[in-house]
Amino acid sequence: MEKNKDNIKLFFIKVAVITIAIIIIINVSYNLILAERLEKIDHVLSILKTQERSLLKDKIYKEINKGLEKEEMIDKEDKLIILKVYHKIKKEFELLNKNGE
Repeated sequence: MEKNKDNIKLFFIKVAVITIAIIIIINVSYNLILAERLEKIDHVLSILKTQERSLLKDKIYKEINKGLEKEEMIDKEDKLIILKVYHKIKKEFELLNKNGE
């Protein structure tokens, strides 16, 4: 009977230690893997806040002003791509007007 109680006591100690180890493993893996991603998601969602929007707007205005001060805002390759996109969109609008829609 005494041996049986010792076995049950040892069993509960092992279960407690394994449970604590599992909790620690889950916590560490959560912090290493998910927490960083959740911070990025929170940052994206923070744009919905007025203060964050105004900060983002200010940054955009500063970058536009920096670009305007340069002699050439866009690289030659980027200009070619934008020109191709412009011509394609222009053709699509012309087709839209011809079809009468």
